[in-house]
Amino acid sequence: MSPRAFKGVVGALFIGGIAGMIVSSVADNNGAALTFGLTTAVAAVCLILVTAVSNSGWLHEAGEFNEAAAADLERRIQRLVAQGASEDDVRDLVRAAVSLGRSATIRRPHTKSGHGPVE
Repeated sequence: MSPRAFKGVVGALFIGGIAGMIVSSVADNNGAALTFGLTTAVAAVCLILVTAVSNSGWLHEAGEFNEAAAADLERRIQRLVAQGASEDDVRDLVRAAVSLGRSATIRRPHTKSGHGPVE
């Protein structure tokens, strides 16, 4: 099961648990309210864990490879090399940028083009 599908199932359980707590509280059934509350708490922890482990953002599945972005990056590297930059230096720079991006803990929003922060 993909992380996105798992999040959907657990999210539905979370919302159902909240509804169950409300309905059972109105019906004055403390045991059911407690059961729904515990279910909701476990679902919340599962959502947090799967989000942390998958580290895939909101729109991408874990392990998804964007072929178009890779081709665009390669074209840009070739353009820099054609303009006189050392290919080894450019590829080292790209590796360093990827390493830095993977180590980042806070993701900043980007423009529609994906090339910079939103002002």
